[in-house]
Amino acid sequence: MTATHSPSTELPVVVIGAGPIGLATAANLVTRGIAAIVLEQGNHAGAAISDWGHVAFFSPWNFSIDPASREILERTDWVSPDPERLPTGAEIVKDYLLPLSETAELAPLIRYNSRVIGTSRQGLDSSRTIGREHRPLLVRVESPTGIDDILASAIIDASGTWGQSNPIGASGLPAQGETDSSAWLVGALPDVFGRDRARFAGKHTLVVGKGHSAANTILALAELKESEPTTKITWAIRGSSASSLYGGGSADELPGRGALGTRLKAAVDAGTVTLRADFSITSLTPQANGQLLVTSSNPDRDQSISVDALAAATGFRPDLSILRELHLSLDPVLEAPVALAPMIDPNVHSCGTVSPHGASVLEHPEKNVYIAGMKSYGRAPTFLLVTGYEQVRSVVAAIDGDTASAERVNLLLPETGACCGSSSGC
Repeated sequence: MTATHSPSTELPVVVIGAGPIGLATAANLVTRGIAAIVLEQGNHAGAAISDWGHVAFFSPWNFSIDPASREILERTDWVSPDPERLPTGAEIVKDYLLPLSETAELAPLIRYNSRVIGTSRQGLDSSRTIGREHRPLLVRVESPTGIDDILASAIIDASGTWGQSNPIGASGLPAQGETDSSAWLVGALPDVFGRDRARFAGKHTLVVGKGHSAANTILALAELKESEPTTKITWAIRGSSASSLYGGGSADELPGRGALGTRLKAAVDAGTVTLRADFSITSLTPQANGQLLVTSSNPDRDQSISVDALAAATGFRPDLSILRELHLSLDPVLEAPVALAPMIDPNVHSCGTVSPHGASVLEHPEKNVYIAGMKSYGRAPTFLLVTGYEQVRSVVAAIDGDTASAERVNLLLPETGACCGSSSGC
């Protein structure tokens, strides 16, 4: 593909993040002959995914590889994985992202150990409105060599939301005592059979949350319990029913996702996992016996439980601090682009019903600034890689001036019963 109306050749497009969506963005930019710089906070591509590399995707390989990236890889000796197999996070990194990042096309573009600490317009803060579009965008980066400013023709933030966990507290704020309870908190996706095994074997763990991260952790603990019978597992949810996470079972077009809900329901029904519904955490209190007292208070009843570890799979939220000097148009509820928010609202949205969307939905008042991938969903869950791949294909086309291609968005998502709908009782 050749560029149609290429942006300025003097300034690159800056891509934030070298995960699947960031590298897909770079692949699309390279395909169109657009100069790019990719800034990655970690020391290799997909560094955030490596933190939960032990977890299996519920999307098989055929939903996990970006088309433009595949074209680049197929010009090397790369061997495409079995399209029907479910990869782990570690396999996504090893068999896809690392080979892609090492190609002749992408390797020169990526700067590792480079943390973006701010973005703006050169010489203008957010309060200045006249003539902004005529100034270059500015990206401030912290790296081992110091702090540098990079001028850009466009910014595509594909940095994701990993590491920006929602609080455990039920009101969107940390529970009382949460900041002093870090010794008991193990994150959303602990490595139950690897580095974190000693935290759980023969201990009592509370898993909080009603998403796929919670389900993965609960099922791993249930499997651990088979060899460590004194292991105890409690699952707490804020709502009155877990049916939305049990999902569509065999009717789910992503079998891995359907099986997750089926296995979880079986573990609860068998008594392997104790389910606590209507559990809204208000306080965490360290106890003299070394356990953590977790208290739930709501108008109907108070509950409490003492545990050895707490896995908070309460979802993530975007870090918008690096974008605060830019003019963004974000939904006040989901912190997603205003036009995208109604399509992904978890209060009414059912997975598999996301309308095809691209640059026109993701654009902001600040020209040539886009948030893509998981971060574009703000606080909404259920993002799929194929969604992000189509987002950035469209965005890059828009930056290139190829309006027809940018507007021609196609997205085929698997049907599912695994996420919250308006009548699911979430």
